[in-house]
Amino acid sequence: MSDENVQHFLELIRQSRRGKFKIYIGMSAGVGKTYRMLQEAQTLLRNGVDVKIGYVETHGRKETDLQLQGLPVLPRRKLFYKGKELDELDVQAIVNLHPEVVVIDEIAHTNIEGSKNEKRWQDVMDILGAGINVISAVNIQHIESLNEEVRNITGVEVAERIPDSVLKEADEVVNIDLTADELVTRLKEGKIYAADKIGLALKNFFQPEKILQLRELALKEVASQVERKIETELPRGAHLPMERFLACISSNHETARKVIRKTARLASYYHSRWIVLYVQTPKEDGDKIGLAAQRHLINNFKLATELGAEVIRIRQSNIARGIMEVAGQHGVTTICIGKPHLNLYNVIVSTAVFNQLLTKLASTDIDVVILS
Repeated sequence: MSDENVQHFLELIRQSRRGKFKIYIGMSAGVGKTYRMLQEAQTLLRNGVDVKIGYVETHGRKETDLQLQGLPVLPRRKLFYKGKELDELDVQAIVNLHPEVVVIDEIAHTNIEGSKNEKRWQDVMDILGAGINVISAVNIQHIESLNEEVRNITGVEVAERIPDSVLKEADEVVNIDLTADELVTRLKEGKIYAADKIGLALKNFFQPEKILQLRELALKEVASQVERKIETELPRGAHLPMERFLACISSNHETARKVIRKTARLASYYHSRWIVLYVQTPKEDGDKIGLAAQRHLINNFKLATELGAEVIRIRQSNIARGIMEVAGQHGVTTICIGKPHLNLYNVIVSTAVFNQLLTKLASTDIDVVILS
């Protein structure tokens, strides 16, 4: 038996041993994700399931604190950082105890410096890999590809984020949905924040029009995850032909980041593979684009990889020809580029090859999407 066959068999064994993963998604703080997780843990405990609380923050909410009563809470790992005692999820203790189910809140959290993993979602992946089932929760503003949409709605830049690939690992994704009125009522009743923070929250984040837009994003995200599950569980041959997106980026940092994130959303919606392509022209060789631009380019490649893309970097003096070649080689169905006034588009339009590109796309039924 070849090494390749052995590796394939080992992968099948690992997959069968992997724990099941359930995520509760919410449009904002206060919708009741932690409450629902603890409610589920109570039900599991009553049914004789070995369930443990790995890490939960109740934020002093009385209803949530009541749900925590009677549940076995695992001690947290104590760490000293910059003169303060802080605590973290104790991954090793969970693996050693090996409960049937563990509840872990706030998976977008950044671990204290010196921890094995940088992010809590990586801790969750380790726990799942050990064959332990995990129930977790996240707000949509922490999902990487939704970052800009949420910022546009709320005006707030969220620093702690999870890659979309984490959601794809979930066996179940459940949306905790509330109307804007219900959420505002909960806020006014003091069920989300302390009394001194309610007025400011009502003026900023908790405005009905913002809540409505965030609610729509959450519903779309969960619908997309459900569609993906249906897609993967249908018999082979029952699927429609797969879409494949090609995001074309330049060394322009802001434009590239937007094209990457928007293409990630499209690919996620269609449950398709996608590629990020950077065509390096002679003008961008070596240090000609500057250290800052090079650093931004590397960060954008990293972002694309985290969002699930295959990153391709080619050297070609003619950008349009480079795009054409890669699209043909990889069976691309849709090419995504920045909007017309941006550098990449101008370079394509200014070349004689642009007409050839359009002809090629027309003959192969490849679509072009110009992203704002």
